[in-house]
Amino acid sequence: AYDTLSGLGGSEMCIRDRACIMKPTSAPRGRGTASKPHNRFAPTSSEAEDDGWYQEQTPLTFVTEVRHERAKTVISRNNSPDVGFDRSVNPYRGCEHGCIYCFARPSHAYWDLSPGIDFETKLIAKTNLAERLEEQLSKPGYVPAPIALGINTDGYQPIEREHQLTRQALEILLRYRHPVSIITKSALILRDLDLLEELASRNLVSIAFSVTTLDDQLKRIMEPRTAAPKARLRAMKTLHEHGVPVGLMAAPMIPMINDMELERLLEAGREAGASSAGYVLLRLPLEIADLFEEWLQSHFPDRAEHVMSLIRQSRGGQNYDSRFGARMKGEGHFAELLAQRFRLARRRYGYDGSKRAVLDCSQFAPPGQQMGLF
Repeated sequence: AYDTLSGLGGSEMCIRDRACIMKPTSAPRGRGTASKPHNRFAPTSSEAEDDGWYQEQTPLTFVTEVRHERAKTVISRNNSPDVGFDRSVNPYRGCEHGCIYCFARPSHAYWDLSPGIDFETKLIAKTNLAERLEEQLSKPGYVPAPIALGINTDGYQPIEREHQLTRQALEILLRYRHPVSIITKSALILRDLDLLEELASRNLVSIAFSVTTLDDQLKRIMEPRTAAPKARLRAMKTLHEHGVPVGLMAAPMIPMINDMELERLLEAGREAGASSAGYVLLRLPLEIADLFEEWLQSHFPDRAEHVMSLIRQSRGGQNYDSRFGARMKGEGHFAELLAQRFRLARRRYGYDGSKRAVLDCSQFAPPGQQMGLF
């Protein structure tokens, strides 16, 4: 098969077989990238070529598509020593927020989709999440431990307004008296304030807001469909005022892009009621490295090489170091300086020494087995 397309945001490309690489001049408004690197598991690859035809540029747009999935299980397990939880629930695959740096982008390749634009436009909703979650929690011998809700995807991304899978999960966790931790970039979480208040009253929930910048312009190009920084901080303050424990994650910290905001982020989080704080140095596994470098060249061409140099200095000379203990914080002079700055700022603004609240697992009981709680 051989077809040609042109006029896509200033790019021209040829499509061979079924794989395609798009390299438009810039990402469309509201998207983190317009690139579509080929799926690393696909047997074919493509190269962009100028076919000699010219057409006036037209706006490049991508409509969000949501596919429905009947999941076999919804609780994922891990034994990673540096993430702080051993199980998670992700109501969706892919994330419309479009954060260019998202460590979860490569997971989309498992579904024969691109970690680029597909990750933020071709989403999958686990429509039977409630059914499967109850089934797994009710199994004989299930031992409770905090469930991290929304890790490979933000449970409060825009499509949650319609599908409400995250709310369904919270309703079940409350009914089972099961502890849960949430990390989000969305103010939509306030919709579920009623559930979160009740969970908090039983010491069954903790919330962390990922806040990467206080600069609205930087936010728009780095994580285009997330809530504005001030909206996240207002949501954090509202939850705090209603007795819901909140924390701040300054993640990721990117050299020469937002790392200079670290102290201001911790200060703003503390003023909004955060009692704990953490940070992560930018991670660039697999396809993310090329996507991120393309983004740098598009938005920060004057410092792109310097940014990548600092990243590689912190990752043993490579774009990424996947070793436990090193992948979250990095190594070397820049990483050590960032860690020192974080420790000093955390102490200066009066954060607790621990990063996460200790939630109560002793209350867990499937419905019908809860008489001892009253």
